[in-house]
Amino acid sequence: MFSVRYSNQAKQFLKKTDTILVKRLFDKIETLRMEPFIPDTKKVEGSSGLFRVRVGDYRILYEVDHKNNLIGIVKIDKRSKVY
Repeated sequence: MFSVRYSNQAKQFLKKTDTILVKRLFDKIETLRMEPFIPDTKKVEGSSGLFRVRVGDYRILYEVDHKNNLIGIVKIDKRSKVY
């Protein structure tokens, strides 16, 4: 199982978002903790080691550090703003 570390942007987004969406995002993040590369995962083009997973109209951008068993949540936002 991987540990999760959130960027400041991700923390701020989760604080200001409604509870239903936050629950959906946390459910997806919990799935990523068990297996960081689920079938919905795609590599972000033009980046090295950055992946994205979809939650409705929102995207979670994250990095995986296998050496330290760590997932770094880089950014969470709507699709139009995240890229």
